Amino acid sequence: MSEPSYTAHQDIKIAAIGGGTGLSTLLRGLKIYTKEITAIVTMADDGGGSGVLRQELGMLPPGDIRNCMESLAGCESLMSQLIHYRFTDGALAGQSFGNLLLAALNGIMPSFEEAVESLSRVLAITGRVLPVTTANVQLEAEFENGVRVTGESSIASSKRMQHCRIRRVRLLPEGAPALQTALQAIAEADLIVLGPGSLYTSIIPDLLVDGVVEALKASRAVKIYVANVMTQIGETEGYTLSDHLRAMEQHTGTQLVDLCLANSAPIPPSVAQRYAEEGAEVLLCDSAVCQSMGVEVVSRAVSTVDNGHVRHNPGQLARELMWLYDQHAGR
Repeated sequence: MSEPSYTAHQDIKIAAIGGGTGLSTLLRGLKIYTKEITAIVTMADDGGGSGVLRQELGMLPPGDIRNCMESLAGCESLMSQLIHYRFTDGALAGQSFGNLLLAALNGIMPSFEEAVESLSRVLAITGRVLPVTTANVQLEAEFENGVRVTGESSIASSKRMQHCRIRRVRLLPEGAPALQTALQAIAEADLIVLGPGSLYTSIIPDLLVDGVVEALKASRAVKIYVANVMTQIGETEGYTLSDHLRAMEQHTGTQLVDLCLANSAPIPPSVAQRYAEEGAEVLLCDSAVCQSMGVEVVSRAVSTVDNGHVRHNPGQLARELMWLYDQHAGR
């Protein structure tokens, strides 16, 4: 396997779709290869600092947007530290300065999209970060026993109480339109990456926005789903890789990706044991089942352990994605 060239990929247009820490991790690696990156970010978050600002100011959730901009930032280190800084005391305890700055820009700019664009210029980011929609949406989950819960931040705890799988999620109100610039980015992309990230609260919510699935189906780009390394407590306990693909297909009515990049690096037993005690495990890569669903699975060593937590390695992940693109572009 030849090493992907940094210069050979500098004109590749990439659309990365998701949210949470998974998307921001992916972006840190991709920006090494190309500046033509568009991050398309879920807007269903209602927890933490984002939830407070959403409730108090009526703005769209800034947290995942801010995380992505931090990953793509090219500004001086002091500004990066400021954006990342979290207050520790008083009424602002736990709130990110980057969230507050984006909230201020949202107050003086005509739209949230323009506020994001303004902060992107301040941070001199590589590429673009876009909300998938500017509609004020909430995420509702329905469990297999029929119980429903509204609010992205409530889904994990509710699932543990119900002791059953999530049957489906949907956006409220339904029919939220996608941002046109996000759809354009999908249409123009050479490579589209879904994930890594929370299946039901980061990946699928993007796919439920009107226009996104149609744009993905129409695209001739190489489309890759990056599998999580571990199952997620409160979302995907007991899931295999094919379960993830099946959930996306059930929500969209089609199989959107041709390829799946899964991790093959071993997880240290002590780390795996700690995850097991909390109810999570290494994601089972049932490649044969995925293949029968029309998705080719490629396993590579793309994980790392950071302070006891299993994460994707940004550089290794991006390297393998570029290799997959080289192998499949033009097919």
